[in-house]
Amino acid sequence: MYRNQRSINWGVDSAAAVTQELYECVTSSYGQPDFWGRFLTTIENVCDGLTPEEIRFIRDQGMKIMPIYNNFSEAVGERAGAVAARNAIFQARRLGILEGSFIFATIENFFNVDPAWLIAWSDAFYTSPYRPGFLGDPVEGGFNDAYCNASEASESIRQQAVIFSAEPEPGTTPKNRIPRYNPARPSCDANVWAWQYGRDSESCPINTVLMEARLYETLG
Repeated sequence: MYRNQRSINWGVDSAAAVTQELYECVTSSYGQPDFWGRFLTTIENVCDGLTPEEIRFIRDQGMKIMPIYNNFSEAVGERAGAVAARNAIFQARRLGILEGSFIFATIENFFNVDPAWLIAWSDAFYTSPYRPGFLGDPVEGGFNDAYCNASEASESIRQQAVIFSAEPEPGTTPKNRIPRYNPARPSCDANVWAWQYGRDSESCPINTVLMEARLYETLG
């Protein structure tokens, strides 16, 4: 149903907390998600941060959690990348996110971004119980060049980091009508294991996401 589509899992992500009302909106409009992407911290007027109560609710509905970190406004410099990663790891530990999970740093396509930040983010995870990911746009903005330069310079980027691609955007669909899995990829070798293929649903405040089984299996 679902590279072989059977190896693909369907889910959503949201800036809003997962309440009973939002869950019912999604299941009635789109279907039962396999996972739900959520942000680790609250940013006023941007996103609600995960809480232990919300985590229990998500898991009680049979879904896994995809952790996302976005508490930064640019991705420039080694020190800033290391600080962001340490903060993300701290928040994940505090919330009891399953060890082995990838934590995805949101690199918006309008951000300033450089290889030093990406390398520092990735390197900081080496001694942590988590693994490094990037939610990035390989088509628009500076992520592609920064990532490929980082990959050329850093084995940890090449071997460890996973990309959650924000392109292309064919639009939201129900679980039973997903597009063929075909996320945009950087112009260099990269582990692109997830795809945010539909954004800003008109039915519920969510985005729709496809994920390879090898990533889904790491979530808790």
